[in-house]
Amino acid sequence: MKPRTADELELMRKSGKMSALALKNVIAAVKSGVSLKELEEVVAKTIEAEGGTASFKTVPGYNWYSCININEEVVHGIPRDIVLKKGDKVSIDLGALYKGWHTDTAWSVIVDEEPSVFLRVGEEALWAGVKKAVAGNRIGDISHAIQTTIEGGGFEVVRSLIGHGVGKELHEEPEVPGYGKAGTGMVLQEGQTIAIEAIYTESTQEVVLAPDGWTIASEDGSLGGLFEMTVIIGKDKAEVITDWRKV
Repeated sequence: MKPRTADELELMRKSGKMSALALKNVIAAVKSGVSLKELEEVVAKTIEAEGGTASFKTVPGYNWYSCININEEVVHGIPRDIVLKKGDKVSIDLGALYKGWHTDTAWSVIVDEEPSVFLRVGEEALWAGVKKAVAGNRIGDISHAIQTTIEGGGFEVVRSLIGHGVGKELHEEPEVPGYGKAGTGMVLQEGQTIAIEAIYTESTQEVVLAPDGWTIASEDGSLGGLFEMTVIIGKDKAEVITDWRKV
């Protein structure tokens, strides 16, 4: 991946702001009695109102703005008629496409409850990875930070699902695993754009595909977690362009 130009980065920031705002709005809409389809509507309306389109609809065969997963589901869940109840874990993954530039972001919450230890560890792992996203470091530094945080909390990284480059395409090189050895992999350059993901479960590295052909869940039925941010590699610090807490 080549570093982006200043103009390209500005378009990425605008796309990132749309994704962040959509994530903020949909997190606020999570409560008992709300369906996954209603959450999808919040995402779609927000991105469209901001002048963007659905990044995820560029994936062949996928027809939604978001992927929404509950409880043991990990990623790629189709928005369905399922109605949320108190205590459910919900993971919302979404992306905006603006003037040819994609951003990708995700967050996990518990319905009508404060984050559990399981989710707090996942968020911590995400930010640990983000801290390593600086020029001169390597992909493995990000991966190692995520893995050691997840495993240090007593949980398991899903090995078959990973972060990735993002920009003109939703999924680009390089691959950014949530596990690995520090000091290995591609050297990061200022101005590159990647999506860093903490993808994990309570107790297994293995996942299974649901009959719908999209939804991926933990093999043993334990809770799945997902946290993701699109970042610009910086000289001294990563620039997070999809942080829903800051829009």
